[in-house]
Amino acid sequence: MSGFVEKPEPVQVPGLVHLHTGKVRELYRNETGDLVMVASDRTSAFDWVLPTEIPDKGRILTQLSLWWFDRLRDLVPSHVLSTELPPGAPADWAGRTLVCTSLRMVPVECVARGYLTGSGLAEYRESRTVCGLALPEGLVDGSELPAPIFTPATKAAVGEHDENVSYEEAARQVGAETAAQLRQATLAVYGRARDIARERGIILADTKFEFGYDGDTLVLADEVLTPDSSRFWPADRWELGRAQPSFDKQFVRDWLTSAASGWDRTSDRPPPPLPQEIVEATRAKYVEAYERLTGLRWS
Repeated sequence: MSGFVEKPEPVQVPGLVHLHTGKVRELYRNETGDLVMVASDRTSAFDWVLPTEIPDKGRILTQLSLWWFDRLRDLVPSHVLSTELPPGAPADWAGRTLVCTSLRMVPVECVARGYLTGSGLAEYRESRTVCGLALPEGLVDGSELPAPIFTPATKAAVGEHDENVSYEEAARQVGAETAAQLRQATLAVYGRARDIARERGIILADTKFEFGYDGDTLVLADEVLTPDSSRFWPADRWELGRAQPSFDKQFVRDWLTSAASGWDRTSDRPPPPLPQEIVEATRAKYVEAYERLTGLRWS
């Protein structure tokens, strides 16, 4: 089993129609047809949305995405129209709300990988490929790839895994021209972000993007280059052949799989609430990622 341990009831705001509750975000439509995205403090692990929130997480994801959108706009436009709160919205939405263009979304997760780890490493160990792309012999966990690769995935529902697919399968699903645009934009954005992160002592191992179309224009949507959508590693602690420390919810995953949690992830039972020390350590990682990337203090 998987999904929400406790699915939240969406906030009702006059003039907004609630469309969807995601792992982290609530999605609404306003009276002019624009989308309103609100990033909550929810966190997920092992396909479960946990009952414990990480304070400030939604604001950090939103503000970091805005910082990146600003640095990528010459490569690809973003869906952001405004950060103003809709009339009647709760004060808690401040800093975590984006008003966005309603796009025709492409039903493919666009993943760029510059280093070998995660599901890519598991496939490589079996076949020396990642999403069907052949890679050289001798790579290990944490190896930098000869060049970044585009490895699409199908987007899954809450509580299910995204599924890696070949480029050819993605092209079959969305069309050859769209697939080529996605690959070009994904690798261009990854390359820009990788270089910016590297200047700040951070390795961008891999990341995923979502794109949609505004008419014939490809637009970057959702969140971008956050610890929820990317693997960021501290460059000074990078070491070949092992799992790397990362700026994400690794504290959450490690605790859930430890004896201290008392949880068996292979069972049907939902995971337990997180202890305060795990919440605080996880929040600190998100803050550190924001501050190191942007050079700004989180407050």
